[in-house]
Amino acid sequence: MFDFVLPSLGSDMEEGTLTDWLVKPGEEVERGQAVATVDTVKAAVDVEIWQKGTIYQLLIEPGTTVSVGTAMATLLAPGESAPDTAPEPKPLQDKAEPQRRIRVSPVARREAEKLGIDIASLEGTGPLSSVTLNDVLNAAHSRTSEPTEVVAADKVKEMRRAIAASMSRSKREIPHYYLTDHIPLEAAAAWLERENTGRPVTERLLAAVLQLKAVALAAQRFPEMNGFWQDGEFRPHKSVHVGVAISLRQGGLVAPAIHDTADKPLRQLMAELTDLVARARAGSMRSSEMSDPTLTVTNLGERSVEAVLGVIYPPQVALVGFGQIAERPWVDDGQLCVHKVVTSSLAADHRASDGHRGAQFLTAIRELLQHPQDL
Repeated sequence: MFDFVLPSLGSDMEEGTLTDWLVKPGEEVERGQAVATVDTVKAAVDVEIWQKGTIYQLLIEPGTTVSVGTAMATLLAPGESAPDTAPEPKPLQDKAEPQRRIRVSPVARREAEKLGIDIASLEGTGPLSSVTLNDVLNAAHSRTSEPTEVVAADKVKEMRRAIAASMSRSKREIPHYYLTDHIPLEAAAAWLERENTGRPVTERLLAAVLQLKAVALAAQRFPEMNGFWQDGEFRPHKSVHVGVAISLRQGGLVAPAIHDTADKPLRQLMAELTDLVARARAGSMRSSEMSDPTLTVTNLGERSVEAVLGVIYPPQVALVGFGQIAERPWVDDGQLCVHKVVTSSLAADHRASDGHRGAQFLTAIRELLQHPQDL
């Protein structure tokens, strides 16, 4: 018999609220199966289990807030029988008639509870038909005739506090060093134009996908950029799971992972990136996406900034940033011309690497982006 405990879904998570069990006692579960939905300050997360077994007893009632590491259920290992002296386990709630799964952002859920609005009665207008804060406010408006406007700043204070705590810890504990590089993207832009010709908008590749793939391949060459600082030492990770910084519409950000980024073709990465952004903004992600990133990429090019110097997400040891792709003066073979150029940046942990290796890592990213057809 073993316990299923609430995992940490990021360095800024200390607790979560169980919103729904996706399994019942007596049900067999497989490795990687989602067994519960937990509401964190950033999103509603489907929590996966990583041991095969049979649900024996559910220990936590939906609606309960518990700390990371709390036992939430007990399971029987494969081939194990239930103890004779134990009472017959019973489900915590009647699941004879499965209810409609509702996707809802944490801030919308909290506001609905505050206003006494039944989430199940709302039709979501967000991505994947998720219920958004505006849906809740509109429902409140129709019920009370009071005007509803854009969410006030205090609606996202809890998320901002969590982010601030994590970033403060990062700057306090991690000896950051920063490097930048200017990367010409003429070849990449021309290749993308050819690849996207005749394709519908929904199937076109974005430069951001080339950048993600280049970072992942470079991380394979420089393993000291890919892993975690834990228990006083650096632990490289054998796979490259790139965390993608995604801004949320109500404010704040998350950085869930695209798993095995280096091993996937560009079109698959594009599809997974599109899906990940939609689910992140709908407040519906998987626990492995939140806990597995081995390094992070943040791209603020769409915000028209030249460069971004990020803060590392502990326990990761590196973060790569990309600014806006813009036409800039460029010297090519002794001739002054105009090229499409992006500024890349690296924030790295001096305990795991040094500036020399960091510079080589950025150079590898630059070289990979000169040959997009090989990505």
